[in-house]
Amino acid sequence: MLSYRASIPLSNHTLIRLAELIRIRQVERRSRWRKLDSAQQALLVLAHLRNGDTYARLADGFAIGTTTAWRYIREAVDLLAALADDVHAAVERASRLAYTILDGTLIPIDRLADERPYYSGKHKQHGMNVQLLADPVGRLVWASHALPGATHDVTAARTVGLINALTSANVKTFADNKGYQGAGGTIRTPFKRHPHRPWLSRWQRDVNRAHARIRAIGERSVATLKSWKVLTKLRCCLHRTTALVQAILVLQLVEEGRYSG
Repeated sequence: MLSYRASIPLSNHTLIRLAELIRIRQVERRSRWRKLDSAQQALLVLAHLRNGDTYARLADGFAIGTTTAWRYIREAVDLLAALADDVHAAVERASRLAYTILDGTLIPIDRLADERPYYSGKHKQHGMNVQLLADPVGRLVWASHALPGATHDVTAARTVGLINALTSANVKTFADNKGYQGAGGTIRTPFKRHPHRPWLSRWQRDVNRAHARIRAIGERSVATLKSWKVLTKLRCCLHRTTALVQAILVLQLVEEGRYSG
């Protein structure tokens, strides 16, 4: 078996914070001796989430069993996911921003026997739909629970309670036309030309261009989430998607120094 050194594009601060969370949980549970200490377990978890290293590769690299690697990663992911804000807490934070940007993304998955609920006609592939909120500079604010990929974006946003929460808090939110047309409330979408109506006015076209520039910034939040390679294509149980996304959200906020928990 050949081995080599690899880097993880994260700061030491994130490693220390995760290791501290793991150590505190071990003390609370009075865990017995483990093959890896909290810092090594944190490094194992970050290598899996950020670099997408498989359980088998990590098991060889850390000289532990594959099942042990799976158990350590699952434990840390659940610990991190429990720290993520719910929709109301996220919207409360978003209310302090000038505006937010709403977008949906698809997390690709392996094909299933019952594949129809997970096939996204928009993306032409199977996956899980996740709704994202971004701030005016494109940084992640919140990520929703994962829903089957066939779920339309506006339906997904309503299902997780995001549209109602944003409207109740009077948070101005920019979204695209295709995914969120008719969302209502404080959700702003571009003007749309209908077949039996006149062409858009110059003012409406100017508004649409300004709207597109704002939404382009929001695409950074999608790129940020997808930079965690474990989400390149999920090969785990689909019920674990939400925990993975929420854990990554917390780690990203820690990495950027924006986590206040």
